[in-house]
Amino acid sequence: MIVDRRDSLRRFGQFLAGSPLAPAQGQPGGGAPPSDRLAPVLELVNVPEFEAMAALVLPRERFEAIRGGARTSFDRMTFRQRLMVYAMDLDLTTRLFGHDMFAPIIVGPVARQGDLHPDGELATARGASAAKAVMVATRQSSRPLGEVVAASDEPVWYQVYADAGDLEDDAGRAVDAGCRAVCVTVGVSAEHRPAPTDWDAVARLAEAVDVPVVVKGIMSTGDAETALAAGAQGLVVSNHGSLAGGGETLAVDVLPAVADAVAGRAPVLVDGSFRRGTDILKGLALGATAVLVARPPMWGLAAYGADGVRTVVEILQTELARNMAASGRPKIDMIDRSLVRFDSG
Repeated sequence: MIVDRRDSLRRFGQFLAGSPLAPAQGQPGGGAPPSDRLAPVLELVNVPEFEAMAALVLPRERFEAIRGGARTSFDRMTFRQRLMVYAMDLDLTTRLFGHDMFAPIIVGPVARQGDLHPDGELATARGASAAKAVMVATRQSSRPLGEVVAASDEPVWYQVYADAGDLEDDAGRAVDAGCRAVCVTVGVSAEHRPAPTDWDAVARLAEAVDVPVVVKGIMSTGDAETALAAGAQGLVVSNHGSLAGGGETLAVDVLPAVADAVAGRAPVLVDGSFRRGTDILKGLALGATAVLVARPPMWGLAAYGADGVRTVVEILQTELARNMAASGRPKIDMIDRSLVRFDSG
């Protein structure tokens, strides 16, 4: 008998409903894989373990580009659980731009993935698709964009920088290749340096393409308002790996204020150091419609190709489902700000 993943989650909810052992705060990896050899992909039980595997297969300079992530803000948050909640109808489905995503987890943009694995973006597309996840391809793709789109059964978005000279034409070619949204990065140049934003260019892009334009790099309510005025149909709260937003300020720190200011006028997404299902649940509770994860799938890609990407995404999906059920929020629309408690210490 063939069982699809949504039915599997429903059964998982039934199991959790009767189990006193379901954790709500995330777990450290038990049975950690050896640190001196590449473990079989199915022996890895949480996403941080993939970082150690990537370190084994990549030259140091390439690994340094995708390692780490600031965790302080996530560690200050815990959950307020609701007990005795019916969890048999566990469902992660999230509608975004007309597409029903299996879960609110998107594989974020990373350039030149061929530096991490010979199959590069093709493997990422196959792995994300197998996990039923949207992928964001980049202008600096190692493989032709049309091939990347063709490798996925799920929507592929396209990421470009606002300071690109041929922004509208480039985005138009991506749409012609089958990309279902354009994610335009502001505040940082393609060389990963802080750069002023040409909001007129963003407005021209929004007029030029017939797919949603999502502005990535929002770190203030003012920028959120400006982006919406320029025609953005979605926002990504992101500090570009601390290149924007004031040094130690993380995207998740400003997410609640941005989500409150937008007030449902457009979906608000977020990225930055999301490593566990508990992190994703916190992001959703603070106002995000979905979470982008970029480095963790790249750890999986480097060590295991498409299978690694798929496994990373599926671990995050499963952890999110487990923690939703254990927290008494078995459906996405039940997740709200009251779930999260901030440590004052």
